[in-house]
Amino acid sequence: MSVDLRDKIAIVGAGCTRFAENFDLSYGDMLAEACFEAFEEVGIGPEDIDGAWLSTAFVDGSAMKGRSGMDLAEPVALFDIPITRVSNFCASGGNAFREACLGLLSGVNDVVLAAGVEKQRDRPPQKSLVKMMVVAQHQFLQKGETPAGQFAVYATRHMAKYGTKLEHFCMVSHKNHKHGIGNPIAQYRQEIPMETILNSPMVAYPINLLCSCPTTDGAAAVVLVRAEDAKNFNKDYVLVKAQELIVNTGWDLPFFDPRYEFSHFPSTRLAARRAYRVAGIKDPVNEIDLAEVHDCFAPVELIVYEDLGFCKEGQGKYFIEEGRSTAEGDLPVNISGGLESCGHPVGASGIRMICEITRHLQGKAGERQVKNAKLGLAHNIGGPCAITSLTILGAP
Repeated sequence: MSVDLRDKIAIVGAGCTRFAENFDLSYGDMLAEACFEAFEEVGIGPEDIDGAWLSTAFVDGSAMKGRSGMDLAEPVALFDIPITRVSNFCASGGNAFREACLGLLSGVNDVVLAAGVEKQRDRPPQKSLVKMMVVAQHQFLQKGETPAGQFAVYATRHMAKYGTKLEHFCMVSHKNHKHGIGNPIAQYRQEIPMETILNSPMVAYPINLLCSCPTTDGAAAVVLVRAEDAKNFNKDYVLVKAQELIVNTGWDLPFFDPRYEFSHFPSTRLAARRAYRVAGIKDPVNEIDLAEVHDCFAPVELIVYEDLGFCKEGQGKYFIEEGRSTAEGDLPVNISGGLESCGHPVGASGIRMICEITRHLQGKAGERQVKNAKLGLAHNIGGPCAITSLTILGAP
């Protein structure tokens, strides 16, 4: 069931490392950088935090860090408080954020921290996430069930059902790389010609290399308090309007369910429907000013346009064709450059997206600032395309 968080919880501080091949920074170094940036914005220290949640999706991919809350305690000097480690695939960051909100709503906590981090670049390709999952899951089924392969099923079905073309997916990548130029923390900050994207090597048809996000290191963090206390910490606070977390299937499903359509993400549709109801949103495309959505692979963003109600079912191709999701469009999507430009340190991405929305609502997003931003949405989808975290934030 939905929890009514509307205008009850506030973000008072946010921090984020550069998302990159951070070979010179350890897991703990990145956590400290992100968390202390958030503390500095609020004007507090670690001793003021009375509860924390740590998001790391893949312990074995993060230099064996992230097994428990202890891996947040030491680098950030958070001692003698409850710290919970959260893991829920690509929705891990949003999940940690949700738990932090609930801690405040319950009255147990007064000042909390939600932090996400992933250290993925300190491993050779032979020990990649794909290799780890082959070993940990079914040795035959998992070999063909790579992340790109999973999402490719949705992309090809969308093409067959609605006439979407490879070019439409490449337009998403082109847009996001162009947006990434203005983001100082993005791993890739350069525009890539459409022809180059179209002709890049195929990974899992129709997903090619430049329609795929890079493997990245990074950390992000937010400090939250109850809304009635926010002004005591930061006059530029941002309010939580809604937060939904949906898990709607197991690992083998939906891929063996003959009733499943594969042209949309049911968890995202349900999360959006519930979040809009709590936030009082009736016309998302006209009420939401910007969105950060999951674009681990470009087709995902296009399908999510439809699932979030930004356009009608099957019309995602026109939404990107007409430039409606560009910086100049009526609903900028992934103005940060998205996962395509920023990269995807899995445990950190959800909180990085929340930080991005926060900066726009504060009017502090620099050259990529969305004008008059009052309402923003952050979305992640993970696991076997079945887990969705969706957060809606608003200016006071």
